[in-house]
Amino acid sequence: MSASCALRGIVFMRKTLVSLSTVLLFVFMCAAPSAHAVSKEMVQLQTQVQQLQDAVQHLQETQDQQLSVMQHVIQAINDNVSRMNSTVTTLQQQVQSQVESGGGKIDQVSGQMQGINDSIDALRTRIDKLSAEVQAVQAQLSNITTQAAVQQQGGQPGQAGAEQNGQPGQQQPQAPPVNDLYQGALRDYNSARYDLASGEFGDVLKYYPNDDLAGNAQFYLGEIAYRQGKYADAIKAYNVVLQQFTGNPKAPAAALRKGEAELSLDQRDNGIRDLRALIARYPQTPEASQARSRLNGMGVRISANKPSAYRQ
Repeated sequence: MSASCALRGIVFMRKTLVSLSTVLLFVFMCAAPSAHAVSKEMVQLQTQVQQLQDAVQHLQETQDQQLSVMQHVIQAINDNVSRMNSTVTTLQQQVQSQVESGGGKIDQVSGQMQGINDSIDALRTRIDKLSAEVQAVQAQLSNITTQAAVQQQGGQPGQAGAEQNGQPGQQQPQAPPVNDLYQGALRDYNSARYDLASGEFGDVLKYYPNDDLAGNAQFYLGEIAYRQGKYADAIKAYNVVLQQFTGNPKAPAAALRKGEAELSLDQRDNGIRDLRALIARYPQTPEASQARSRLNGMGVRISANKPSAYRQ
């Protein structure tokens, strides 16, 4: 009886093992295609990422070549501007000589001089904008390359720079439209809310450094400092207008206010020199007339023995 029970137990165990083997085989056969499908998708994804990186690399190489050519063109234009400046300086010396000798047609020559200077300023402004555009393209290429690398690593675009600094990625706040920002700053300036206006004009320069209103914003930063009696800060702000925004309509006013600020600081020689330079540079402007009146009131000659230039 015990042997019969043992035999039945052995048969039962064999049937159980066969059933388990069948189940495991079925599970393996079902799982194998799934694993194969996942592996195939991973291979396809890696192939697509590699293709994207190759395309980005090719684009970057092409853009680098084009940017190199553009930089050479910009350098050539800068050289031409330098030669034009030398020519203008020579013409200014001739005008000064005619003024001192009492020669005729001074107004006509001065008008021509101002036209040449304005053309140079416009050309320089275009060069600055072109240089800014080149830098923007380079930054965009760098961002594309960074995003491709982050995507390959499974990260999120926009987090790479922040993660490198040990900070979570954050989206940069969007600036208001430049006209709205500038007009708001101008209203606060006219209302004597100088601290608020200063911050708003600073935002114009921060978010829109290449916009035509950026030079105006820089000028009003100088005006705020001037009205607050901070003449040294005002001179620095006016210098930025004269050096970086030469074609801006506020440049003659910046030159006049710079000379007045220097006189307010008892920098008589600097003030006289810059007022004379204003007259030579912008002879037909209202600011030049004011500079002449200021020099006449001080008992100072309008022109010096030698032409002067803005102090850098």
